[in-house]
Amino acid sequence: MAFVTPDMTAAAAALAALTIVCLAALRGWRDWIAFKREELAAAREAARDPATPHAGSRIEIADIKERLRKLEAIAAGVDL
Repeated sequence: MAFVTPDMTAAAAALAALTIVCLAALRGWRDWIAFKREELAAAREAARDPATPHAGSRIEIADIKERLRKLEAIAAGVDL
């Protein structure tokens, strides 16, 4: 084993490079999964918070307010 061929050196370098790339990809994958979990937790937390209404309910509230203004105008005798 005193004599190391260039082929074995290249194979060892390629294996080391592949290992480094795989470990970096694994760390990136784990970080991405953690990020998505935090994103989902924040979305769940926002859904539980009654202070922030959904977009659909805000549109409905605006529509009801507009109808109320029109009814008040009709009651006051104002032509729209």
